[in-house]
Formats: sequence, C-alpha cells, structure tokens
Amino acid sequence: MVFMGISLIVSAAIPLLLFFYFRKVKGCDPVPFGVGCLVMLIFALVLESAVHQIVLLRSPAGDVIQNSTLLYVLYGGLMAGLFEETGRYLAFRTVLKKHWPKDNNALMYGAGHGGFEMLAVLGVSMIGNLSLAVLINTGHLDQVTAGLTGDALTQAQEMISALTSSTPAMFLAGIVERIFALVLQISLSVLVWFAAKKGKTALYPLAILIHAAVDGILVALSRTGLAPLWIEVCAGVMAVCVALLARAVWRANTRQEMTE
Repeated sequence: MVFMGISLIVSAAIPLLLFFYFRKVKGCDPVPFGVGCLVMLIFALVLESAVHQIVLLRSPAGDVIQNSTLLYVLYGGLMAGLFEETGRYLAFRTVLKKHWPKDNNALMYGAGHGGFEMLAVLGVSMIGNLSLAVLINTGHLDQVTAGLTGDALTQAQEMISALTSSTPAMFLAGIVERIFALVLQISLSVLVWFAAKKGKTALYPLAILIHAAVDGILVALSRTGLAPLWIEVCAGVMAVCVALLARAVWRANTRQEMTE
C-alpha cells in the first residue's frame, strides 16, 4: 500500500513539476498545458472510448477484433494514434495558434497531454487499488463482490487475485511505464507542432503511425507473455528513439527559422 501511495503521489507530482519547469525555466505559456489536458480528456478518454464501445462491444466486428491479436493491435494502435494526434493537430492550428512564436510551448502542451494521461491511468488505478486494499485488510472484501454474478463476479475475482498476488515493486513499475509514455507524448507533440506551424504535413501522419506502432508493439508483447521488465525496456527504447527524432526535427526547423 505504501508503494501504491507513492505511485499515486508521483502521478500528480511529475506533471506539476514539468509545468513549473517549463513555465519558469523555459518561459512557456501556461495555456498549452491546459489545452493538452483537455485534448487528452476529450479526444482519448471521451471520443476514442466512445468509438471503442461501439466497435468492440456493440458491433459484430468486436468479437473478431478482440479474438485476433493482429487485428486488435492494428485497431487499438491506429485508433489511439488517429484520435490523439488529430486532437493535437487541431489544437495547434486553432486555439494555440497565437502561441506559435514560442516553440517551447510544444513541450508545455506535451507535458499537459501526457501528464493528464499519467494521472488518469496511473493515478486513478492506484486510487482503485488502495481502496480495494483497504477493504481487504479490514475484512470487508465481501462489499466488492456483493450482488455480482456471472462475468461481473469473475472480473471482480480476477481483479482481487491480481492485486493480492502482485509483488510490491510492481506498483512502482507503473511509474517507469508512465514516464516513458510521457516522453513519447512530449516528443509526438513536437512533431505535430511543426506539422501545424510550418506546414510540414508529412509529420502529422508520421506521428499517427509512430503512436500506432508503439502502442501496437507494446500490446502485442503483453499478449505474448513476455516478462513485464522486458516490455518496459522495449517501451523505453522506443521512447528514446522517438525523442531523438523529435530533437532532430526541432533542430532542423529552428535552423530554418534562423536562415529565413
């Protein structure tokens, strides 16, 4: 439970620290951070989730996709890339257009986009884990399964089993995973920023494909039964590679601005 609490605190602390760092040290505007949070909320957690509900749970294609690793990887990756990168591009072309003079605002936006994702994924899951752990430790586990039957009961039992069988260190592993995801989100924000600002239209579909590939590869690896440590190593390597690409794009565009 201590490690769960640490993960919860870190999930909120890292986005806040990045906000203050980019604001005070890099001179970024605060608005892009908030817009990044909103885009993640609207395009990923609302719109993308609504599409998943329709396609995966209410359409005949849902069972086919979920029973095929290849189709599930392709579908999930492309949907994540399409919704998030489109949200990014639209934000940069509209409400954040007046913030174009400071390229560092791409970093601030990425901190908001990825930071909100970190809090929504890691923070919320740790709140759920802590709540369940308290019920287990106080002998009130029956409150979790009371009134449940069928698949709902099975899912609740599997959740309880996964929680009680996990080693404490596993709850810290989520921090590493979310840091890699945050690096990826900031890097993709740089690519789409210059796609919107400079008209480098190829960078927008490239960001979609990179996002889809990274998500797809990680989902595919998780379905192979590969040890979580090696999955995290793969995530870290991909995050670093995308960050290096974003750095190269940044340098190329800033050099172009200096010669114009």
